[in-house]
Amino acid sequence: MRITHEADYAIRVTYCLGLAGGKQCAKDISEMTGVTLRFALKILRKLTQSGITKSYKGVAGGYELNRDPAEISLGEIIECIDGPIAINHCLSNEFQCTRVGNRNECDFHLVFSEINKSLRNELFAIRMDRFLPQKLTN
Repeated sequence: MRITHEADYAIRVTYCLGLAGGKQCAKDISEMTGVTLRFALKILRKLTQSGITKSYKGVAGGYELNRDPAEISLGEIIECIDGPIAINHCLSNEFQCTRVGNRNECDFHLVFSEINKSLRNELFAIRMDRFLPQKLTN
């Protein structure tokens, strides 16, 4: 599994908003994260649709985290952008295995599924407050 650049940037954007502790305009987010404004807006739209951030329209508009950083996980951000975490294509519901009729009887599928579950649990256990200075999280 490889996290896309978009998911990596979404983590940066979320971190930036956590550091700010309040509303930030898209231009400032773009500059602070090194993500182009156009790409940052695309990411912010997805983060807002998934409930990670909230947006404000108008002259005083901007974006801020919709929840406390302690309630937002790396796994949630990655899945918001990239979709369900899967280390192998055989874990996808759309995949039709040509090796065996029932994928649950395939040793490879069972091992990949176990590893995927462990990785997913690890990513969902890591919360954004872990990366923020302690004074911001207290």
